[in-house]
Amino acid sequence: MDEKALIESIPKGLFIGGEWVDATGGGTLQVRDPATNDVVARIADATAEDATAALDAAVAAQEEWAATPPRRRSEILRRAWELVQERKEDLALVMTIEMGKPFAESLGEVAYGGEFLRWFSEEAVRITGRYGLNPEGTGRIVVSQRPVGPCFFITPWNFPLAMATRKIAPALAAGCTCVIKPAQLTPLTTMLFVTLLEEAGVPRGVVNVVTSSSSSRVSEPIISDPRLRKLSFTGSTAVGKKLIAQAADNVLRVSMELGGNAPFVVFEDADLDRAVDGALTAKFRNIGQACTAANRIIVHEDIAEAFTDRVAEKVAQMRIGRGTEEGVQIGPLIDEDAVAKADELVRDAVDRGATLVRGGRRMEGSGTFYEPTVLSGLARDARIMSEEIFGPVFAVATFATEDEAVALANDTEYGLVSYVYTQDLARGHRMIDRLETGMMGLNVGVISNAAAPFGGVKQSGMGREGGFEGIHEFLSPKYTLLPAD
Repeated sequence: MDEKALIESIPKGLFIGGEWVDATGGGTLQVRDPATNDVVARIADATAEDATAALDAAVAAQEEWAATPPRRRSEILRRAWELVQERKEDLALVMTIEMGKPFAESLGEVAYGGEFLRWFSEEAVRITGRYGLNPEGTGRIVVSQRPVGPCFFITPWNFPLAMATRKIAPALAAGCTCVIKPAQLTPLTTMLFVTLLEEAGVPRGVVNVVTSSSSSRVSEPIISDPRLRKLSFTGSTAVGKKLIAQAADNVLRVSMELGGNAPFVVFEDADLDRAVDGALTAKFRNIGQACTAANRIIVHEDIAEAFTDRVAEKVAQMRIGRGTEEGVQIGPLIDEDAVAKADELVRDAVDRGATLVRGGRRMEGSGTFYEPTVLSGLARDARIMSEEIFGPVFAVATFATEDEAVALANDTEYGLVSYVYTQDLARGHRMIDRLETGMMGLNVGVISNAAAPFGGVKQSGMGREGGFEGIHEFLSPKYTLLPAD
């Protein structure tokens, strides 16, 4: 299927109660290709009334879906995973068109995102409680697990399939219904995915989709509704804090996957080739637009020059272009604001004494492209040391001692992920204990996996997605006491 036909095949309305419908009043919003700035689709722009209708549908479906046998829920999720595999190239192409990442990376996201469907299809039938005599011998304790109820999901633009599956799959496995609001910049991937959920047999009202040019317009009526029981958001810490405050009024369960400022620490004994390859992957995956991207490359002063030279050589060979083109490794940033932010941080670093080794400018022509950039000699007060770049900027700072490396790595309000390269096993274990992050890669540059708990500490959020822990975000334990005899 060619690009135009594929985009035209995707429903452009809101998905409410099992039907694709127009927005109240008929409003639409534009979806653009960041590589060309062309409008590729116009989709429904939901109103507050539409948002309430979507929650109505989720509430109406909740009791029956919660009572659906776990095996049936499991089979539906497994079928959804199979359909994602069958349509992987279509999903990847839509993702590349609306988000900009290279097609090969989009295929990788389809594989990764799909695994949440398979993993939680297996977890759906493994929800367990406990039973036993109380310590006094006067009664028997029964602890069961119940679905928390209707959920609201707000997903970001940078991983439009994986962020949807990471939330929808465990919710459905646990017996929860949901409303999802995909990012207005990249809604088409989620909308195509929802058609596959339909085909897999998800009942009407269990999953509902509202797309909108105003997040607050649709979010506020849903979050303020006392029938909602769970809010899950992936995005910036600033927005997450506002949503947590809103959720407090109805004491909602919340899961927040927020900002990151990942340190990538390379010790003097590291395997340099592996460290360079790992750093390039951790930095330039998704064009640097990932909360898990290596943000601060912290390298021992004895090897910093050799490390930076090798990185610069490889960056010089990176092919830049539209993600649909063969061999492209660096696509466009998502929009003009992203380009301006990356350039602003590079200029600030240079002004504070950093050396611009390679890149450092916006590329001419159509689309929002920024050169893959390498900076060395990053000063401690450079903004990159405290702000997410969300772009293809590789910024190197140096350290002399292990304690200094730890202090630099932990000097942030964020704590999502860290990366460490060392061949000293004892040092590696010390880093596991000392670095203040919810996740860590030891001699690896990519850590995400559906079978592992994804999430951070400090202002990087709360709750976990994936792993055995992921389904419990959507379950509430219920204790019942029975008489002992």
